[in-house]
Amino acid sequence: MRKDQSNHKADATDLPVTFLNVNPYSPSGTPPSGVPDWIWEVDHPYLHGLFAPVADEVSATDLVVESGEIPRDLDGMYVVNGPCQRYKPKTKYHYYDGDGMLHAIYFKDGKADYNSKWVRTHEFLAEQLKGENIWPGLCGPSNFDLPHNPIKDNSNTDVIFYAGKLLSLWYLSGTPYSIDPFTLETNGAETFNGKLNHNLSAHSRVDNQTGELRFFNYQNKEPYMSYGVASPTGELLFDIPIDLPGPRSPHDLGVTTNYSILHDLPYFQDSEIYRKHGKRVVTFHRDIPARFGVIPRHGDASEVQWFEAEPCYLLHIVNCWEEGDEIVMLGCRQPNPGQPRDPADGGLSSQLAERRRLHQLHEWRFNLKTGQTKEKMLDDMNTEFPAMNQLFIGQKSRYTYNQLMPLPTPESGVIGRCQMFDALIKYDLEDGSYQRYDYGMGVCGSESHFAPRKGADANSEEDDGYVITYAHDSNDWTSRCLVFDARDISKGPITVIKMPRRFHVGFHAAWVRAEDLETA
Repeated sequence: MRKDQSNHKADATDLPVTFLNVNPYSPSGTPPSGVPDWIWEVDHPYLHGLFAPVADEVSATDLVVESGEIPRDLDGMYVVNGPCQRYKPKTKYHYYDGDGMLHAIYFKDGKADYNSKWVRTHEFLAEQLKGENIWPGLCGPSNFDLPHNPIKDNSNTDVIFYAGKLLSLWYLSGTPYSIDPFTLETNGAETFNGKLNHNLSAHSRVDNQTGELRFFNYQNKEPYMSYGVASPTGELLFDIPIDLPGPRSPHDLGVTTNYSILHDLPYFQDSEIYRKHGKRVVTFHRDIPARFGVIPRHGDASEVQWFEAEPCYLLHIVNCWEEGDEIVMLGCRQPNPGQPRDPADGGLSSQLAERRRLHQLHEWRFNLKTGQTKEKMLDDMNTEFPAMNQLFIGQKSRYTYNQLMPLPTPESGVIGRCQMFDALIKYDLEDGSYQRYDYGMGVCGSESHFAPRKGADANSEEDDGYVITYAHDSNDWTSRCLVFDARDISKGPITVIKMPRRFHVGFHAAWVRAEDLETA
């Protein structure tokens, strides 16, 4: 990227450094409110501060607008999924272990309402009956004697709108749960009318051109991957096994008008250690190329064309599209996901090593005729959690709105430097520029989403709309919703809405247009 179009001229080296202190109190000495009592018995940074869970579900209407006004052509819902631990952990806690909780803000006629609810998974309901944790989390060890899953499938990772409902999804491939978009009540497991016989990964994709859901699954037994498509009304169209050399840990799926892009990446767990000890030990295999499988949208496994690329890991795709004989894929590439652990971090060394990964905006081009791969880095800032105008998914797009994730430095000396979003970055993929908005010292953003103006479609300007995010402030333990004019985020939010209570930092989000909600 060539230039910063915002008012703040900066690069990745002059970022404001903020810290998550293990001490859960704010500078004023007050603790966050509305937390479960048991967290004071657990000394873990991912259960305190901005990551502290909330104790209950809350709904509120006609939220307070602190500055600006809610645009009348902003009509729909913004919803974020994320970890909110219900009961005191019995085993070693990992940031990804919290029970899934949805936080939704609904915009209509210049006003906003709020609703929050836990995702009532199989495990959540069983633990609710017992009043305590039953399943271990990601750190394990896995308990294969437990029903349903050897670790907790907490459905806390992603949320998408499909076939008139929300789907809550888990990043390790879990049971997809159907959610009422208005009440956020859990309807139960999504089975595609009883025809789905395996799990779904978090980043299955809705094709806005057709309304179809393209999905994938991965697991520790053959077939190690599956790929399928469901109709706009929730009927399973087909579901096929994909041949892989062993268990893998893909995270995302790319879609274009005519193709899907599957991932086989050299960062995966040792299946023998997992089988013997019930622990996931993940290793970056630098001598194995990354592979990307291009399959026709409704294709057969024999039609997958595999392309090799430089070794890496990839969490999230920006977008994919077709250009002549090439498939173009943009995403946030991790050149070295296997960061070494720092003994000084003690029991948190594994989790904090994950936070030291570098994520860089990257382009891959797969030539369907020659079988060749071309790739290049587009920007060296550490950004992730990309969001775009979903009306352009699978088509050539110009803008992506990413979260800046500052890396810990040797000077910080703080073991609690956890996942934080310090700034919102708008990339212009056409001219190579970017805009930037810094949330402020001690303030963490969320995965943003693009909200097209009411009535906009794929013929409208791509950035004609709004960018929405939640911001969580450790200075006064408040949460807010920020609304930006998508054309110029560097001017700051045009609307700031105070949420009725502080809540925890989340993972992934979705925007659902009012016209789509009307069909639910």
